[in-house]
Amino acid sequence: MAEKGRGPHPTLRIKGTKSHSLLGKKIVLGVTGSIAAVKTVELARELIRHGADVYGVMSESATEIIHPYTLHYATGHEVITKLMGKIEHVEFLGMEGSADLFIIAPCTANTLNKIAGGVSDTTVTAFATTAFGSGIPIIVVPAMHETIYRSPVLIENLDKLRSLGVTVIGPKFEEGLAKIVSVSDIILTVEHVLSPKTLAGKRILITGGPTIEPIDPIRILTNRSSGITGIEIAKVAYKHGAEVTLIHSKELNLTGVKEVRVETAREMIDACVTELREGKEKREEYDVLISAAAISDFTVAPSEVKIPSGADFYLHLIPAGKLIEEVRNEFPELVIVGFKAETNVSEEELIRSARGKMERYNLAMVVANDVGKGGIGTEENEVYIVRESQKDADIKHVKGVKSLIAEEIVAELAKHFSIRNSKVKVQEV
Repeated sequence: MAEKGRGPHPTLRIKGTKSHSLLGKKIVLGVTGSIAAVKTVELARELIRHGADVYGVMSESATEIIHPYTLHYATGHEVITKLMGKIEHVEFLGMEGSADLFIIAPCTANTLNKIAGGVSDTTVTAFATTAFGSGIPIIVVPAMHETIYRSPVLIENLDKLRSLGVTVIGPKFEEGLAKIVSVSDIILTVEHVLSPKTLAGKRILITGGPTIEPIDPIRILTNRSSGITGIEIAKVAYKHGAEVTLIHSKELNLTGVKEVRVETAREMIDACVTELREGKEKREEYDVLISAAAISDFTVAPSEVKIPSGADFYLHLIPAGKLIEEVRNEFPELVIVGFKAETNVSEEELIRSARGKMERYNLAMVVANDVGKGGIGTEENEVYIVRESQKDADIKHVKGVKSLIAEEIVAELAKHFSIRNSKVKVQEV
């Protein structure tokens, strides 16, 4: 609550602006004496943007890198640098503690070795010992010199922590250092640990972004799709326990996601069919295909040499294959989520078009949007999520950043599986 005469703390203005994945979650952020402590402000703010309440705990050596006031500003809460009469470590992480997660980022070799050995001589190590005793999840994000990280003692202690259920993220190796991983990787892992596993046991294949059709060795035919929606859906599905494969034209090395890189429409279609066939052969079938990619409707016969500048030339457009059509013909039982884009139509026309695509290809769900009003190649979008056997009044309408839209798409997909499982149980009875 804001003090009289003062506005809300800045953290309240950004809370949940990127997603609601951590809404209602209380996270204790432990900071130790690594130079990477300078990144904790950014990390704390990103956790808050995803909905979390963040409380900082700093070791004495960490306060020599950044001032506690800095972390206080970043989180909106007093920073714990000493254990006082409130026995803060028990209040947050005890058997009846109020926190949902303890993350140490950055975690020095000294702190890591102490935690593995049960030593509790700093605020951060005392919090870790308490979290172990209560079973609250712990995430460790190492940062140190590479030679220290390669120490057999440290490696043994890392293995010990993993065997005790601690999630270890990174490090990434650069310039002779074992550096702290990116904030986005940490956020994704936190979300994975704390999110309900509504898609546990499901294998999900996702396509995303544009395709690229070569005209000559330099020029290409493509579209305005950014690929953000497919990436965000892949992240959310992973958070909720699914095994995820993303087929797209980027190379992101997303945590927890298998990526297959393609360029052309034909490559994307072939990669999807190959994944589905191999899954079937290995008896590890995919449960759903989410066709979020903006696959080109046309391709061209490319020139092997550069077409001279300034010369008149004509492109002969050749219809490209239809991914959903080819997949549906070979895999009639597969759950498929399609996307339908129209331009400058009414809401009724858009939903009618989505239902038409759903019926034509027997889709479980269609995500429809009017790209004439924006959404393609942008950070935000406005969509209607239409599920089979759903009345128009129950159609989910979502507007905002694409990470929020991805959360709603995955939530609707989880509902689909829940309803289908209920029907199967009724039939078995």
